[in-house]
Amino acid sequence: MADISKITLPSGTTYNLKDEVARRATSGAMHWLGITTTAITDGSSTTSIVIDGETITVGADDAGGVVGYDGMEFIWSGSVWQEFGSTGSLGALAFKDSADGAYTPQGSVSAPTVTLATTSIKGVTDAGSVPSLTMSVSNETLTIAFDAGSVPTLTGDTTVATGTVSSVTQPTFTGTAATITVS
Repeated sequence: MADISKITLPSGTTYNLKDEVARRATSGAMHWLGITTTAITDGSSTTSIVIDGETITVGADDAGGVVGYDGMEFIWSGSVWQEFGSTGSLGALAFKDSADGAYTPQGSVSAPTVTLATTSIKGVTDAGSVPSLTMSVSNETLTIAFDAGSVPTLTGDTTVATGTVSSVTQPTFTGTAATITVS
């Protein structure tokens, strides 16, 4: 971003900004300082950093300064560096007009479990027979035969689900990382 050297107010008055701190303050909330070779971690309060071979010192007036270090971006809060994100995950998109991407989550999702209530019923080994009635007429004699049939033969108890849910567990996700592939 080019340095801002003057500012024109809505009233039409134009001010020349010769002070570098004032120029940075009017250039936006965040401003790129550069890639540093100084080790920076999230929460560190390192104020003397090397960018392009030159040592610079950041202070409270430099809040919003952004640096890159070891593939990560950090923002200076005015007192500590705060990790902003990775410069590598989307870096391949910087010079493309279009891109295809795939997101692969790292971790696993457990299957939910559902338990149904059960009850016991008697099983059947033989269905038995149904009653029958037969009639016949011979020489003007009516003959009626009746068979009462037989009842089913029962076995021991058999457990079956009733369809009523007795317990459920929610699925859980474990994992913290992800891979973004750009082609």
